[in-house]
Amino acid sequence: MRATYWILIIVAALGWGTGGIATRAAFAEGVGPWTMVAMRVLIAALLVLVILAVRRSPLPTRTVVRFGFIQAVFNLTIPYVLFTFAYDEASAGFVGLLAALIPLATSIFANFMLPNEPMTAGRIVALFVAFSGVAALLLSGDSGLAEGGRPLLAIALGLTAVASIGFSGVFAKKHAGYYDPVEMTGIQFGFGSLWLVVAMLLIEGVPLDVSVNGWWLILILAVAATFMPFLLYFWLLQHISATDASLVGYLVPFVALVGGIVLLDEQLQVGIIVGGTLVLIGMILSDREGRRSVLATVGSD
Repeated sequence: MRATYWILIIVAALGWGTGGIATRAAFAEGVGPWTMVAMRVLIAALLVLVILAVRRSPLPTRTVVRFGFIQAVFNLTIPYVLFTFAYDEASAGFVGLLAALIPLATSIFANFMLPNEPMTAGRIVALFVAFSGVAALLLSGDSGLAEGGRPLLAIALGLTAVASIGFSGVFAKKHAGYYDPVEMTGIQFGFGSLWLVVAMLLIEGVPLDVSVNGWWLILILAVAATFMPFLLYFWLLQHISATDASLVGYLVPFVALVGGIVLLDEQLQVGIIVGGTLVLIGMILSDREGRRSVLATVGSD
């Protein structure tokens, strides 16, 4: 891939990786999970609305609205809710490592939904190595927390979120020529904020008792971990393969891991070290396979 795409992937990973750290910190401030998810998405939706208003963008077509609705369910609501609850059961680094399975899930869905992205032998090997890293983490039983936490529940929540993201990424790639990235981001946030705010009001009520630090963390989640990475992700899907765009999932764990250790005093345990190393190797192998596939395609032309 070109250096530009890698830079954008890294920036998106920094945003999503920071999200795990900010989520753990917000829990420490007493912010409820539904308040956290609903307000970050609502703020992100308002930011996109401002951009669309400044651009004087026309109203989206019914087709684009339908695509946005699907993304709001599978790419936003399900993953954000499940990952948020998972962060309450394990460290930011632990849950972040589960995000490394996103490329695996994406490749599997792409193999069946995208005719030009078959699952090659090289990609299978690379993804198997990365998955082995996550398996090492799971088998170790380490959660990254000094005490407490339920790693098995975090795993169940995280894997469901990963499958949802894998499907939504391939779906968005399949229809990439039909939408503008900013427009799609706004529709996704708009739908998501509607039902998430309702859920927040029904379950946790109006967030009147959130501290100043809590609101700052929610703002960080909204801008750096929601608005910015989603915008970059949809843009990337219009220029590179769904599997390559999903490589952001390999980088998120390391951002969350380092940030969690430095900022939240989380534990760097043996299982996390072994798992993280294998995930990094898998990422490198996957990128090499992607380069080889591109060169083979160019050569055949």
